Amino acid sequence: MGQTMAEKILAKAAGKKEVFPGELINARIDMALGNDITAPVAISEFGKIGVKRVFDKERIALIPDHFTPNKDIQSAEQVKLMRRFARQQEIVHYYEVGRMGVEHALLPELGLVLPGEVVVGADSHTCTYGALGAFATGVGSTDLAAVMATGELWFKVPPTIRIVFQGRLSPWVSGKDLILYTIGQLGVDGARYAALEFTGPVISELNMDARFSISNMAIEAGAKAGLIPPDDVTRQYLEGRASRSYEIVLGDEDAPVLQEFNWDVENLEPQVSAPFSPANARPVSHVAGTEIDQVVIGSCTNGRIEDLRQAAALLKGRKVHPRVRLIIIPATQAVYLQAMREGLLEIFAEAEAAISTPTCGPCLGGHMGILAEGEVAVATTNRNFVGRMGHRQSQVYLAGPAVAAASAVAGVIAHPRELGEVK
Repeated sequence: MGQTMAEKILAKAAGKKEVFPGELINARIDMALGNDITAPVAISEFGKIGVKRVFDKERIALIPDHFTPNKDIQSAEQVKLMRRFARQQEIVHYYEVGRMGVEHALLPELGLVLPGEVVVGADSHTCTYGALGAFATGVGSTDLAAVMATGELWFKVPPTIRIVFQGRLSPWVSGKDLILYTIGQLGVDGARYAALEFTGPVISELNMDARFSISNMAIEAGAKAGLIPPDDVTRQYLEGRASRSYEIVLGDEDAPVLQEFNWDVENLEPQVSAPFSPANARPVSHVAGTEIDQVVIGSCTNGRIEDLRQAAALLKGRKVHPRVRLIIIPATQAVYLQAMREGLLEIFAEAEAAISTPTCGPCLGGHMGILAEGEVAVATTNRNFVGRMGHRQSQVYLAGPAVAAASAVAGVIAHPRELGEVK
């Protein structure tokens, strides 16, 4: 009997020939990360364990991205603690403001997470790295402390749910729409503690930025991980980028899975998830005309260069609606520079958007775009729970960068194809 991708990766990390769903294992960790919210707790717990040094100063990444540039004294103290620990432990992968980025965009960009590896992070969207064929999952801060001390962590091997996308995507439909559709079909707990595996001809045609968007939101369906089998697109992305050698791990064709869904997405519209759940996904036409106050394009879900290119294509020569605030946040410093070189930042500025340095910012209601009572936003972020981006009486609609940009111009939620009709 064959083994799935997730099972093979975990078996290798556990030093076993094979593992099975439900089995408890102890696995070697290839990379561990924390941010300015979660790492300080982990650092405090690390100090209680009794070890003096981290297990490997090159296998830990500490990224100040959530409340940075620091929005207040408390956030400044959080980063100060993390910065001091990084210096004391000689952590190689600590990235300061001006050199950093949103963690789940930065680490792949730097080649720090690779196919076939086991990666954990004290952040739920660590599952992003599954787009590279890694088993990547979020953990608690105390788990991160244990990993920093030992380089190992226990897991219960998850079953796999396979999602097969058939057909060809319509214009303006990309990875974000596929994952919103998936969550809409499965619900927020439909893949609870399973490894979602995304495959099919549609996936093979997607670039890496679109794939990262898909894996990033696997957690919103309750999944433990969101994997995409590596292929030539993956290899090309890693060429000249990978920081160490890696081994691609693919599942066996005869591997049993918990469930398999085959979806033809030929006629899929761009998707929008209405408040207050990512599972409230529906075609954009079903919510078109909803008045909005703010649009955010960025985050670890959709702040990469392809996302900004898509937004710029719609914003070029147009203005943001007078009633709307548009905030654009490149996910990393490298994305910011590339957008500058391509003239995208000029397009955004001329459209009267606000452009930010890389930060998570408004995604978690941190800063750089908090919503007031009664305000409505369209965001390319990953969650739209009650109070997620500000006041508990505000609302967030999740969408891809195309719908977000079109809506910023229209002043209401709009399909990108309708932009030509907007006055």
